[in-house]
Amino acid sequence: MFLRVARHTDDLEKIENFYVNILGFERLGGFENHHNYDGLFIGKSGLDWHFEFTKSDIKAKHIFDEDDVIVLYPKSILDYNELINTILRNNISTITASNPYWNENGKMVQDPDGYRIVISPLKAEINEIE
Repeated sequence: MFLRVARHTDDLEKIENFYVNILGFERLGGFENHHNYDGLFIGKSGLDWHFEFTKSDIKAKHIFDEDDVIVLYPKSILDYNELINTILRNNISTITASNPYWNENGKMVQDPDGYRIVISPLKAEINEIE
C-alpha cells in the first residue's frame, strides 16, 4: 500500500520552502495547470508515502483543531537536534501543544498554513538503544 497525504494551500512556494529547506524533505515532483491546479509532491526518495500540496483559484479552507498534528520522528538524536536547530535558526517558534504528551516528548511548530507538526526524538532514542 502507498500513502499520499494531499492538502490544498494558497502558497506553494512557502510550503515547499518549509518542508524542503526547513524540515529536510525532498521535492519529488510537481505539476502545473492540471484541471486548474498546480501542485508539488514532497517526501523522501524510495519511500512509499509523500505529501501532495495543491493550489488553485479556490482559496484553501483549513479547518483543524489543536490536536490534529503530523508527528515526525528523526532517525537519530543527532538528526533531531539538527532539525530543531534549523527550526530555531529560521526564527520558527515552537508552540505549546494541547496534549501535554507532545510537550514532554517533542517540540511543536506550525507550517505556513498553520498545521501543527511535532518533532519527537522518541523513535530516535529507541533506534540508538537497539
